[in-house]
Parts: sequence; structure tokens; C-alpha cells
Amino acid sequence: MIAIKGMKFTPSLLIFFLLVLISGCNQNQKTTAETLQLTQLETSPKPTPVKSYTKEAKLVAVGDLLMHMSLTRSGYIPEQKTYNFDGFFTEVKPIISSADWAIANVETTLAGAEMGYSGYPLFNAPPQLVDAAKKAGFNVLTTSNNHSLDKGEKGVINTINNIRFRGVVSTGTARTAKEAAQILMVKKNDINMAILAYTYGTNGIPIPQGKTYLVSLIDEGKIINDIARARKQGADLVTVSLHFGNEYQRQPDAAQKQLVESLIKAGADIILGSHPHVVQPYQVFRVKGKDGKLKTRAVIYSMGNFVGNQNGKYRNLGVIFAVKVRKTFPQKTVEIVQVEALPTAIDKYTLNNKLNFRVLPLSATLSRKEVPFLSPQERLVLKDQLFEMKSHVKSIGEYKTINTVK
Repeated sequence: MIAIKGMKFTPSLLIFFLLVLISGCNQNQKTTAETLQLTQLETSPKPTPVKSYTKEAKLVAVGDLLMHMSLTRSGYIPEQKTYNFDGFFTEVKPIISSADWAIANVETTLAGAEMGYSGYPLFNAPPQLVDAAKKAGFNVLTTSNNHSLDKGEKGVINTINNIRFRGVVSTGTARTAKEAAQILMVKKNDINMAILAYTYGTNGIPIPQGKTYLVSLIDEGKIINDIARARKQGADLVTVSLHFGNEYQRQPDAAQKQLVESLIKAGADIILGSHPHVVQPYQVFRVKGKDGKLKTRAVIYSMGNFVGNQNGKYRNLGVIFAVKVRKTFPQKTVEIVQVEALPTAIDKYTLNNKLNFRVLPLSATLSRKEVPFLSPQERLVLKDQLFEMKSHVKSIGEYKTINTVK
């Protein structure tokens, strides 16, 4: 027993006081810890909210570079025994070079002089065409069309080599199966675009047995699968070039419309049509997904001839199809914010005793007070063509809303 100044403590009472003392210490420690934690929370700097910002980029695309022999001859320089086609694109260069992605369909082989230069029906043009296109601002060339096999397997391979050698990328044909399986991705302003290209056929010229990879043919299921693969590989946008439709028909047929809607539902953002050699209208789709939100996607069924020497009404006309896209950060959402079709005309003129060609952007050309190479009568013709084309490119109905589960 313990006694303090007359007080007696039994063992039981002593244990009780010790427990009370310990409990008080623990409570003080807990309160101190909670106070410290609260103080730290109050004094810790608040995270800075990430500021939203946007980046934009523009795609321009044109139709067929159709190299008849008259165009090949126009670029020949006998003194140097070489070719120069820069003049084709002088007037449109300001528009083409202002774009981030500038796409053209090369409807000829570039197989080399050793295979003989030729026009219709089996095309082969000098590779200097690529030099001129690159100087004008084109940085992507599609090579899948009905003339891809005009010079056989070697022509396909040489064409790709001649394009790539000049620092321009291409899609639609391939030298190997491995190359065919690769998806072309071109990133501009932190916006990653996949570019795919396909053709309805090769004018009855058979693709060599076991080498189907040489030319990408239109196969709806395969294209849908390629779109999905592009998304998995990080594409913000998927652009599909289709060489399809009926020649010289100014409106798309039912098969074109069906394929386009299928690919739009599968996730294609932009579809670029070629082959009819005349312009077919464009259309903007409002695609409603499961979340109820509308996404904008753009299609032009045919961009017509960009360069060429075909006879017949409307065959000297084309468009520069322009699509502006915007990506919002940090959300990384991408949207199409502007779509337009700029009519063009192929102007034929004589220089140095031979026929020459240049592409005129109609609106820009006619907005100039004076164009030295145009007569008053030629201006009137171009003015009428511009007026008619502005109406025609929207003649199918500019907007269409469709539902999709994608």
C-alpha cells in the first residue's frame, strides 16, 4: 500500500489513476496530430488549374493530276533535256502552301524514263511532277487509282521510290506486304491525322498473284478495320481517299453514298473522292453518337480534275477542298470547324510555240482587278463557271445528320 500525506492507495486505486493518466496523454497526442494535419492542409498551396487552349490546322485536297502527253510535252526543256512543271501550280501555290496537310491524287505512274513516257490509256509521267507539286506545297500524294498498274508491278514500285526520294509521303500503293500494313500518320500542330487511300479497281489489269498488297482496293470491311487500327495507333482524325464513282457523272450514285455513310459511321472524319473527272458535291455530316453529342465530318464525292487535258464540259474544272480542324487541350478533343470547296479551272495557253497549262483558283483570280494573261472574254467565262460551281458543290444538300453507335 502507498500513502501520500495521509492518503492511502490500494493497488486497485493506483491502477485506476494510472489508466486515467495514460488516457489523457493519448488524447493530447491525438489532438496535437489532428491540429498539425489540419494546419498542413490549410497552408499547402492549392493546385493550379490547367488552362484550356486550342490548336488549329488545315487540310487542303485536290483531285486528279492527270498527265496526258500534252502536259508532259509542255514541261520539257530541250536545252537541258529535263522537265519542269512548276507553271502548273504557280497561281494556286498561295492556297496550297498555306495548308498543313496538302493532298493530291497522282493519277499516273511515275515509273521513270526507261519505261517510256506515255499518256492515255497507260499513263507514265516524268517524276519531276513531284518536284513541282512539292514546291507548290503538296506534302501527301495518294497513288491508288485505276491507273496504278499501268506499268505493272515495277511501275508501282518505281512510282513510290520516285515520290519518297523527293521527300514526299504517299499512300495507297505499297512495295511490300509489311509496307501495305502500315498506316500513314502525319502530325501537324500536335494534331495527328491518319491518311488512307483506296481504288475501285485497276482498269482490268490484274494485280500479280500473291501480291495484292501492291494496290489498296476498296473493301468496305477492310477500310472499317483500317479506321479502327488508325484510332488505336493514336489518330486524332482519319482521312480516307476513295477513287470511286462513275466517270463524268456530276452527282454521286447510290453505291458511293452507301459506302460514304458506312465509313462515316465507322469513324472516318474526312472523305476525299476522285475518279469521275468532274466535280461532285460535298456534304457535311452531323453524326450523333450514344452520348447524344453531334460530331462534324466532311465528305466530297469527287474533286474533279486538277490538271489534265480532257475535252468535254466541266472536265477542266476542279476544286480545292479545304477543311479546318481544331484540337482543344488538355481534353484532347478534335472538331472540324470549317469546310469549303474552292473552284478551280485548267487554263490552256500557248508559250514558246507549245501548249501550256496552269491551274486557276477562280475566286482569287477574279478578285484581282487585272490579270494580264486573261482577256475580257476569258474573264466572263471564268465568272460564269465560278457562279455555277458555287451552286453545284452544295447541290446535294450541304448538311446531313445521321445516328451512329461509334
